[in-house]
Amino acid sequence: MNIIPDYLPLILAALYVLLELIAIIAAIEALLGNRSSQSAIAWTLLLIIFPLIGLPLYLMFGGRKFSGYVNARRSGTEPLHRMARELSTSLPVSALAEFSPGEADHRVLSRLASMPFFAGNGSRLLIDGDATFRAIFDAIDNATEYVLVQFYIVNDDALGRKLQHKLIRKAQQDVRVYFLYDALGSNALPGAYLLKLQQAGIETTAFSGGGRFGGHPFRVNFRNHRKIVVVDGLCAFVGGHNVGDEYLGLSDDPDLRPWRDTHVRIEGPAVLGVQLAFIEDWYWMTQQIPPLRTAPVFAEDANQRILVLPSGPADELDTCGLLFTELIHSARQRIWIVTPYFVPDDPVVSALKIAALRGVDVRIMLPEKADHLLIYLAKFSYLEETLPCGIKFFSYQRGFLHNKVVLVDQQIAGVGTANLDNRSFRLNFEITLLFVDRQMVDDVERMLLRDFESCREMTLLEITQRSRWFKLATRIARLFSPVL
Repeated sequence: MNIIPDYLPLILAALYVLLELIAIIAAIEALLGNRSSQSAIAWTLLLIIFPLIGLPLYLMFGGRKFSGYVNARRSGTEPLHRMARELSTSLPVSALAEFSPGEADHRVLSRLASMPFFAGNGSRLLIDGDATFRAIFDAIDNATEYVLVQFYIVNDDALGRKLQHKLIRKAQQDVRVYFLYDALGSNALPGAYLLKLQQAGIETTAFSGGGRFGGHPFRVNFRNHRKIVVVDGLCAFVGGHNVGDEYLGLSDDPDLRPWRDTHVRIEGPAVLGVQLAFIEDWYWMTQQIPPLRTAPVFAEDANQRILVLPSGPADELDTCGLLFTELIHSARQRIWIVTPYFVPDDPVVSALKIAALRGVDVRIMLPEKADHLLIYLAKFSYLEETLPCGIKFFSYQRGFLHNKVVLVDQQIAGVGTANLDNRSFRLNFEITLLFVDRQMVDDVERMLLRDFESCREMTLLEITQRSRWFKLATRIARLFSPVL
């Protein structure tokens, strides 16, 4: 007895054809809407070949245009837009960095940042979690006016509860506290954690793609990956650490112990640039601008030149990718890059090859251990392509490497939140601090030289000797890595 109606296969066939047509329309949108040809090709293949999988993924992760935020930032009537313009035009001349005729021209970097290089700053490199959170908590303890806190991940663990306790205590002392976290990155943060903050008078909000301006309810692709703390407009912290015990090397996963990361503490006029990046994100979610310090306060006994470079999908240009491309092209003696994820786009790959071929010491430090399998596999295809050009890759052996650091010649050191991958280039909101300062360059160089001692240099032979199945897996991972 046939219990399957005769017309059911026809219905299923019609539904599949309809699904394929929708997937083709989505693929056309991907082709027209993506800045990256790699990403457009990856989405097109996934949608057309595997529509049952590709279409739901595209609805959630495929959006590249952040139209509501773009319009808000570009509107001349927005108070935030005026605030950004006033910051660049109202600063005293002493807060603006000067460069001698013999120094490199950094106007490209300033134009990418839409901010000037600030003068009169001081900084301190914070190596690993203990130093980072000790400095952050000390600054919070000394706050008298306000504290701005922004992290991609906040966990309700020992470190997270310590942060919670310190913020509540400052709020009880009539210090204004603003707490911003990413809705996706901190999706495990319980409501009880936030309720305690709110009951103490702390203003809290979660960053999401839709914001207060609307947007696709299923698009979760745009994430705020920034890690920022600002205290009283006098000091700021930026770097790779989130709030979680694993960032102190206390993870239950042995592959993540010890955790290797870097933050930096700054003081001086550049703090206003970091503060503005926070305000942009806060305003996107709340349409409110907190009353904060707007006059620069100069660092004592220091005159470092610092550029604050926020980047994100709302930018007219691919700011983050262009930043790395410009830094690589500007290198004359060396460029050292530390990143946990190495899935660059074609322009960055080409820039790295050219730099190595012209004799620049190009070193890239990557983690030996992986926390994302697809990205881990994809990196091997890039290694196979770039190692013959003279690029040196170093695999960090001691725990998990999460640094986001760059060093160019004896001229520039960079510390921030951006990885060398498609997500940081085009999907995440990131922030990078660039230091044109010999002291910071020397500090970063000493730090990286110590890290190189915990690395092994990778060779082409160890990649070419792997099985064909492994090589195929790396190629497939590279093909689809831009859709992550």
